[in-house]
Amino acid sequence: MALAFNWKFAFAALLVLVMQASQATSRDLYEVSIVKKHEQWMVRFGRVYKDDKEKAKRFKIFKDNTEYIDSVNMAGIKPYKLDINEFADLTNEEFRATRNGYRMLSQKKSPEITSFKYENVTVPATMDWRKKGAVTAIKDQGQCGCCWAFSAVAATEGINKIKTGTLISLSEQELVDCDTSSDMGCEGGLMDDAFKFIIKNHGLTTESNYPYQGTDSTCKTGKESSHAAKITSYEDVPA
Repeated sequence: MALAFNWKFAFAALLVLVMQASQATSRDLYEVSIVKKHEQWMVRFGRVYKDDKEKAKRFKIFKDNTEYIDSVNMAGIKPYKLDINEFADLTNEEFRATRNGYRMLSQKKSPEITSFKYENVTVPATMDWRKKGAVTAIKDQGQCGCCWAFSAVAATEGINKIKTGTLISLSEQELVDCDTSSDMGCEGGLMDDAFKFIIKNHGLTTESNYPYQGTDSTCKTGKESSHAAKITSYEDVPA
């Protein structure tokens, strides 16, 4: 009986060791895989780190983000799939700090007494203006916190297409450089102030005439005066 018990114990111990070795091998293979994926990602997006310490820090964030992406996709609960993009080595806080340039008002405006003039219309449950050809190709604001400019330009591009039938890619950089009385370029701004500038300026020029640089610069008045689309008013649609 004792001999049989010892054999059973030895077999169980061996099985545990094999399982531990298998798990260790799986972890090692995963680490190699994620390191390779990070290296490929760096090449794809041209990412270069200043030293090994910075690379190790960014790799850890990249790994965490990759694992989150995999967990969401494997769960299959969401109606969409996540994938790695150029921001995969940034934390949520870092991403928001460099991308969200919306400047909250220190004091909210008093609500208008008059009702929104289109309140009684019947609207469809959904509306995808991309299918109507009223949205330009994807644009990238880079490390400049001027989402306010991109938002205002996209709205102007869309209404111009709806009104004239022509979709024109307009210049965000013009707003960043020239709309400086109320907005602050890459440091943030408000869409309403951008709309006021477009109205006062009698329009915006094209993206090709005044290309996006992703940095604050001086206003190119010669280019700024060449208007491709304009608006005469704007309204804040209530939620």
